[in-house]
Amino acid sequence: MKLSTHAVDRTAKAPSSALDHTVAPPLVPADPVIDTDHLARMTLGEADLEREVLQLFECQAGLLLERMANEQPKVVAALAHTLTGSARGVGAWKVAAAAEAVERAATAPPPVALTGVMDQLAAAVNEANTAIAELARSR
Repeated sequence: MKLSTHAVDRTAKAPSSALDHTVAPPLVPADPVIDTDHLARMTLGEADLEREVLQLFECQAGLLLERMANEQPKVVAALAHTLTGSARGVGAWKVAAAAEAVERAATAPPPVALTGVMDQLAAAVNEANTAIAELARSR
């Protein structure tokens, strides 16, 4: 793209401190923590079943995270795999992705420290739990 002489002159004269470096908001809103459309499809739109499934997911995710903290990598991988499936079932895509990362790390040779990926998984589960609580209040 060729700039006009006037545009080139203005660009050359503007000091870098005069440029506005503010970050614009995203054009598309961020993905929801819980994909409620997916959840509705999985529960055939039954609100009571949605609530029950989300409560079960919240409880299971907490139990699995607790167990992962004290297990060998092979067991951590299996537990993460279970959590991945559960998260996909309720539309908690960030939790599913984080659990997949834990599973990959736990099965990768040579053994690697799982602290970083486990922290990311715990953060994703906490975010999902917050979203579940907000959904419960709003329905």
